[in-house]
Amino acid sequence: MTGAWTDHALKALRAACHTADGPSLLALLRTHDPAGVLQQCGDALTAAVSRGLPGAQEAASTCASALRERGWPGDEILAEQLDMVAGGAVLVLRPLPVDLEELSSLLEGDPAWSGGRIDLDTGECRPALADTEESWDEDEPEGTERWLDVPCEGSRDAYRDMGDFITTLDDPDLAHYLGIAIQGPGVFRRFKDMLATSPTELQRYWLFSAERQQARARAWLADHGYRPTLSGGH
Repeated sequence: MTGAWTDHALKALRAACHTADGPSLLALLRTHDPAGVLQQCGDALTAAVSRGLPGAQEAASTCASALRERGWPGDEILAEQLDMVAGGAVLVLRPLPVDLEELSSLLEGDPAWSGGRIDLDTGECRPALADTEESWDEDEPEGTERWLDVPCEGSRDAYRDMGDFITTLDDPDLAHYLGIAIQGPGVFRRFKDMLATSPTELQRYWLFSAERQQARARAWLADHGYRPTLSGGH
């Protein structure tokens, strides 16, 4: 039987993914519902399968099925990645140690501050404001292939996420008031303030939002020929 993701379990999951601690990751996926963290753990799970860790292939198969059932943009890409690595196939997309959460912030942040580029040598996401003229390497030729430009696509998708989340609620009163909250200016703050009256649903929304954003970031990256990977290149 699997349990819900608590703050403690999520912190442990992120640590396991960051350090490529496959055994800890697999233990967490056995005791918690993987459906809420599929995009967030997918690349660490890919590495665990590549290393032949016991139970990794079974976890990958379960997660791939859940991704296909969910069907968000970016889910099929990750499902295929898990299937391919489990079958011993060579992954076509080029590995890049980019943080999907950071990439998402470039893609979907405030248009006045977001956008930027990815360093294809290191996977570092550099916000546009961090790049002054002085930050460019003077010896770097113009038009170099070291950088991948990331446009700011705005908050339309994030707004849609709020509406889609409302449809998952079992509490009709909360759904009604949240539906009102997402009308007019200042919708993001108003939505989160209203949702804060239900800590359980607020936690579920943060997971829902993170998954949607990272799935879109994965899809954007794949469109440019890359897949996120751990720092070791797995």
